[in-house]
Amino acid sequence: MSSVVISCSRLPLRSFRHLSGYAQKRSWSDDVYYRSTEYRERSTSVTSFYNQSEIDNIAAKSSIRLTPTTILYAGKSPDNSHLLKSAQYLYNELPVRIAHRIVGFRGLPFIVGCNPTILQVHEMYIRAFHILFKHPPVIDLRSEETYTETLQQLLDEHKDVVTLLAEGFSECRKHLQNEGMIKAFLDRTLKSRLGIRMLAEHHLALHSEKPNHVGIITASFSPRSLVTQKAEFVRDVCQNKYGHAPEFRVTGHVHATFPYIAPPLEYILGELLKNAFRAVAESHMENRHNLPDINITIANNDRDFIIR
Repeated sequence: MSSVVISCSRLPLRSFRHLSGYAQKRSWSDDVYYRSTEYRERSTSVTSFYNQSEIDNIAAKSSIRLTPTTILYAGKSPDNSHLLKSAQYLYNELPVRIAHRIVGFRGLPFIVGCNPTILQVHEMYIRAFHILFKHPPVIDLRSEETYTETLQQLLDEHKDVVTLLAEGFSECRKHLQNEGMIKAFLDRTLKSRLGIRMLAEHHLALHSEKPNHVGIITASFSPRSLVTQKAEFVRDVCQNKYGHAPEFRVTGHVHATFPYIAPPLEYILGELLKNAFRAVAESHMENRHNLPDINITIANNDRDFIIR
């Protein structure tokens, strides 16, 4: 039969009295701290990330989706009532979409959500929600103008959100165990951010008279024009970096035109062309005067178009 003996050393009475006095002193100082302004501010700040009934109530609502076709045919009106309708839609819709994203941040693993950079983005979304939710109602063109200024300010403040998220998840990568959940969070967050920014930028663009445009929608978008513009730019960059660059050819349905929202495609197309030009330039460093062309093909039908 085995036994376990626990040996405890008794503290001298003088030491016990010393510790007792220390505990009393510490208890008093802790009490002072817990009643201090610093503690109340920190406690309120942390608690406010999760205990906000306004956000909970709005997040329970479903967002109202708009298709590009709906946005396009809303058009413009001589009395600028289209600006008022657009602002009123955003006034009701943006808090709902932002609240959904805040709920997404709350669902992150604790150690990820406490990362200072991710916490900063979380706080930016909470601040944006309260600014938009508590904004005075949009009832006329004057209040629409004020609301539009607020949207522009928030767009400027949130322009680095993607970079901050990348930095934050990179910093806490070693703590990530469920990468599938993180990927799903990023997919939802980035898609939602794209949708929010496109709606806001469309409203801002409605204030300008740009030929062949309704807000951010190009009424007669030409894939060939965009491909040519981006390819020429990337070719110049390649030439400056490597001292040589391949030519490019655009083939296929080069005369196709249709309504389209071009900005997201501009970014994607630029990155793909960078990869193509760099691959050709770096794989033919010893044969600079005989580079193969970059072949770009456009295919279009009544429903889809493809750039290859």
